[in-house]
Amino acid sequence: MTAPQPTIFTNSHLYEQDFYLWIETTAKFLKEGRFSEIDLGNLIEEIECMGRSEKHALASNLVVLLMHLLKYKYQPEKRSNSWKGTIREHRRRLRRTFKDSPSLKPYFQEIWTECYQDARKQASDETGLSLETFGVDSPFTADECLDEDFLPD
Repeated sequence: MTAPQPTIFTNSHLYEQDFYLWIETTAKFLKEGRFSEIDLGNLIEEIECMGRSEKHALASNLVVLLMHLLKYKYQPEKRSNSWKGTIREHRRRLRRTFKDSPSLKPYFQEIWTECYQDARKQASDETGLSLETFGVDSPFTADECLDEDFLPD
């Protein structure tokens, strides 16, 4: 009678069983030049996912920034330091994104209109003002949006 053999996980099995250990193992294999042992399919998928995550974060930060600029513009009586803080924070996040990944700047321009439409809907929901209050076209330029000193009148 033979002793039971321990279960041996290939790197692709490890991906399904323990994601964090898969990351550590993949990084180790890369550092050691053990390229034939790398789970290439899942590594490619994860790298592509990282790119999508960066794009999603950019769009999310832009929507929040635009929404707060709209609230600031259309509800001057409710302006608060909290709104200013949110505007500053999301500008900072966008600046860091462009510093770390300048190639995302064209994507920012590409999604501008879509993000503005999302922001005006969200601003309407949060303020109780009708959607028509917020123009179909953004009252701010992309440069104004990113300008750390700009606040709408």
